[in-house]
Amino acid sequence: IRVWLAVLFALVVLMIAVGGLTRLTDSGLSITEWRPVTGALPPMSAEAWEAEFEKYRQIPEYQLQNEGMSLSEFKTIYWWEWGHRQLGRIIGLVWALGFLFFLATKRIPPGWTARLLIPGVLGGFQGAVGWWMVSSGLTGEMLDVASYRLALHLGLAFVILGLLAWYIMALGRSEADLMQARRGREVRLFSMATGLMHAAFLQILLGALVAGIDAGHTFNDWPGMAGQVFPPAAFDITPLWRNFFENAGLVQFMHRVIGYALLAFGIVVWMRARRSGNDATRGAFLAVLAMLVLQMLLGIMTVLYIAPLWLAILHQLGAVLLFTLIMRARFLAQYPPAQSVRT
Repeated sequence: IRVWLAVLFALVVLMIAVGGLTRLTDSGLSITEWRPVTGALPPMSAEAWEAEFEKYRQIPEYQLQNEGMSLSEFKTIYWWEWGHRQLGRIIGLVWALGFLFFLATKRIPPGWTARLLIPGVLGGFQGAVGWWMVSSGLTGEMLDVASYRLALHLGLAFVILGLLAWYIMALGRSEADLMQARRGREVRLFSMATGLMHAAFLQILLGALVAGIDAGHTFNDWPGMAGQVFPPAAFDITPLWRNFFENAGLVQFMHRVIGYALLAFGIVVWMRARRSGNDATRGAFLAVLAMLVLQMLLGIMTVLYIAPLWLAILHQLGAVLLFTLIMRARFLAQYPPAQSVRT
C-alpha cells in the first residue's frame, strides 16, 4: 500500500509541475470543454484540429491576446492542457485500481479504508474545481482564469499531497510502534509545526495568486518595490477587495511579507526543535529551515530575473519539497522514533 501511495504522491508532484507549466505557458484555456471521458482522445484528424481551434477563437484570450495565432502555435498550448488533464485521469485510474484491489483482497489495515478513500474523493472534486477554474476564463473580458480559483485548485492539490505524505509515513511503522512513540510526543513542537504547516499553505495560496495574474513579471527589484517599501497604486482597483486578488503590486507585496514572516517563524520553530532529545526530530526541523532559506532565495531570484519559466517552476517545486519536509518534521514531533538512551 505504501508503494501505491508513493506512486500517487509522485504523480501528484508531477501534476503540480505540469499544472504550473500549463499556467506559465498560457495554455490552460486551449481546451474549452470539459469531457471527462471522451476528452481523453485528442483531435485525430485535420478537421478535428480545425474544429478545436475554432472553439478557441471564440474566447476572449484569443480575441484580445492571441489573435492571428497559427494552428501550429495552437497545437503547442493544446498539448500542454491535454497532458495536464490526461495526467489527472491517470492519477484517478491509479487510485481507483489500487484501492479496489486492496479492498477486494482484504489487505487494507483496520481503520484505513475510509482514510484511503479520501484522496480519491478529493481527486474527483479536484477535477470539478479545475473545470470551474477554466470556465472563469471562457466568458467575459478575462484573459486568464480567475486567480482565486487557481489558488483553490493548487491548494487542494497540496491538501492531497499532504495526506498522501502523512499516510506513507504512518504506514511505514506498525500501529504498536506508533502508539508507543505517541507517548513521547513533543506537544509544543508538534503544535508549532502545525502552525508552520498552515503558514506555508497560506504562502502557497498567495503564490498561486501571483502566478494567476502574472504578478511576478512586475516590480522586479528587491528588497524594495519600484524603489519603495510599499508598491505604488496598490489599491487602485475598485471595489477595494479586488485589489487583494487582482492588483499585481499588492498581491506580490503580500507574498513577500508572508514569506519573511514564514522564514522568521521557521527560525523560531527550529530553535525550539534544537532542544528536542530526539536526533531524527532535530534533523527534520533543520532540513525545514534549510529549505526555507533556499526557497526564499529562489523567490528573490524569480523576481529579479522576471520569472523565467525554468526558475518559476523550480520555485513551485521548492514549495512542494518544503511542504513535504514540514509534514515530515511534524510527524516526527508527534511520533518520535525510538533511539538509544546513550544517545
